Amino acid sequence: MRTILSFLGVTIGIFAIISVFTLVDSLQRNINNSLNFLGADNIILEKWPYQFGGKFYPWWKYYQRPNPDYEEFKYLQANLVNHDGLAIYAYKSNITAKQGSSSSSGLNMIGVSYGYKDINDLQLQAGRYFSIQETESATNVALIGQRVANELYPFQSALGKEVKVKGTKFRVIGVMEEEGEALLDTPSNDDNILIPYKTLSKFYLVSKHKGLGSSINIKGMSNDPGQERLEGELTGLIRKKRGLKPKEDNNFAMNRPEAFATFLSQVFNVLNIAGWIIGSFSILVGGFGIANIMFVSVRERTNIIGIQKSLGAKNHFILYQFLFESIFLSLFGGMFGILLVYLLTFMDLGSLELIMNLKNILIGLIVSVVIGVISGIIPAGLAAKMDPVIAIRS
Repeated sequence: MRTILSFLGVTIGIFAIISVFTLVDSLQRNINNSLNFLGADNIILEKWPYQFGGKFYPWWKYYQRPNPDYEEFKYLQANLVNHDGLAIYAYKSNITAKQGSSSSSGLNMIGVSYGYKDINDLQLQAGRYFSIQETESATNVALIGQRVANELYPFQSALGKEVKVKGTKFRVIGVMEEEGEALLDTPSNDDNILIPYKTLSKFYLVSKHKGLGSSINIKGMSNDPGQERLEGELTGLIRKKRGLKPKEDNNFAMNRPEAFATFLSQVFNVLNIAGWIIGSFSILVGGFGIANIMFVSVRERTNIIGIQKSLGAKNHFILYQFLFESIFLSLFGGMFGILLVYLLTFMDLGSLELIMNLKNILIGLIVSVVIGVISGIIPAGLAAKMDPVIAIRS
């Protein structure tokens, strides 16, 4: 009973640490997946800059800024060198698509240029992407998400069918792969209808100052660390295009999706430290418990220690005998704690999927072994140094 109560302290400590690590890693992975729609190593030219950390946001400084427009997109397409692709897009949210008596609401209609598929790694389950001719001639064609396809065409293929938005018919040429629910409230392709950018401009006002605002997404080159060359070239071209004087501030924002991930990593680091602190108290209690058990074990087996030494057992044999016992107790408690965390991964947490990785398992096992060594080294050392004659007589 004493032994079980002792290693339970280690179990609770390892459970606290590894559960926090698993939760943080799962959150980080799910959030990064939620941000994949923005593309990796990209710079997004927009009107409003990103800001994280709860600082005061001076919105009035950015309110009068112009939105990027199609003319600037074509200018960058003709002059920008340090990039691996660029695309312009604009979207209208909360729309309803209809087909016969069926409808699908709460959707996003996104107007995109031809290069959108390369920058955002768009995957299609069926059909094809827009052709250059369709994007330039503003054809009424569309790519739809899985939710749209399931709700409008539940028992048939959507390819070649028509979907109606605001009384206008669009021919479905492709269905995007299912992405599932995102952890953050970020756009999912399941809820999207993609149409050519110029087609969207026919039905909604898309301009510099009114209507829908556009964004230009530029994919950085792999040989441009930090995208410094791209950022410098992009700044110069847009300032020139907008006629800004040398002393005037930029009237545009160059946002980086990884800035949000960097901010979150700082938050996750704090959570990891909190996990260590919370778990350390339980581990400390468990370590004292194991040390107490080992002291009691040494006292109860003093006579056996004397017999072993009188038969030729070396000091290191006695030391290892008790040290391994201490390590085993702590390791068994740690393994039980890891098992409890593993069982937690089967819980349904909605869009958050808990996955226990090998790194966290190794951390739990290593911490358990270290606690076992620290807790058992002093009792084991006392046992190894006993005089065999005195030990036998005790």
